Amino acid sequence: MKIRSYSELLTLPTFEQRLEYLTLRGSIGVTTFDNERWLNQDFYNSWTWRNVRKKIIIRDAGCDLAIPGREIFDAIRIHHMNPITVEDLESFNPIVYDPEFLICTSLLTHNEIHFGTRRREFQLPIERRKGDTKLW
Repeated sequence: MKIRSYSELLTLPTFEQRLEYLTLRGSIGVTTFDNERWLNQDFYNSWTWRNVRKKIIIRDAGCDLAIPGREIFDAIRIHHMNPITVEDLESFNPIVYDPEFLICTSLLTHNEIHFGTRRREFQLPIERRKGDTKLW
């Protein structure tokens, strides 16, 4: 499995290149933590995770895939670039909290990374001009 990193991601200039770099091509409905879902929920509600999450949002300026100008205006998700496992959480694997392996994403981007649900929402908004009456 390829290890993805924030440093390497930043060398890719476009949103599309970064998205391709992170794409996992998973399947909708496939469980990650199955019967251990409680462990996943405990982790995401922990003080340590919340602290790391805040630092990632600040570092990425709340932008989708850390691309300036792609601010996330709804809930920000912090994506583990390398999928974590039950074993990672149980063993307190440092990779789970390491900023080098975390990135800000929107819900749409997060779903695209995991499930390939590409949509046209990934395009930048159309620039409006004075007198423009056409709705997108």
